[in-house]
Amino acid sequence: MEERGPWKTLRVEERYATPWISVSHHDVIDPSGAQGIYGVVHFRNLAVGIIPLDDTLNTWIVGQYRYPIKAYSWEIPEGGGDRDLPPLVSAQRELREEAGIEAERWTEVLRMDLSNSASDEEAIIFVAQGLSHFEPEPDHNEELALRRLPFAELLGMVLRGDVRDSLTVAGVLKVDHLLREGLLPR
Repeated sequence: MEERGPWKTLRVEERYATPWISVSHHDVIDPSGAQGIYGVVHFRNLAVGIIPLDDTLNTWIVGQYRYPIKAYSWEIPEGGGDRDLPPLVSAQRELREEAGIEAERWTEVLRMDLSNSASDEEAIIFVAQGLSHFEPEPDHNEELALRRLPFAELLGMVLRGDVRDSLTVAGVLKVDHLLREGLLPR
């Protein structure tokens, strides 16, 4: 029996797996002492998101259809990173692939647990500055649109609820705070 805080895990069985996630069934004793079950989604990769900022505070967002929510989504460049690599390496790859951008300066601005009631998915968000532009190189299964806009416009989209992606919302709000406080190097 494994103890996790006030929970006791009696048995764990993997029920489903893909190269990206696994779903496991846990027989548990909950904090009240009752026997129950818990389903956990394990993400094999770390989520990384990047807010590229140029010298005049323009940024770039990526548009794509997101299958699980059956909707088109505008979001910061983001993707999965190998947990065996430094997160910055994965962020640099994602920015180059999705937006065709490389950066001289990188600042980690936020770490998040994305849905900690049912998954262990963790995200790290970076700001990229000192930008150079190239042709994007999206994965074969990605159909992406790229848009350049002032950071203030993206902030407005987040505040109005036009952009709902969690990495984008949290990252934009954090970067806005850092910019207002003068805590982000320019």
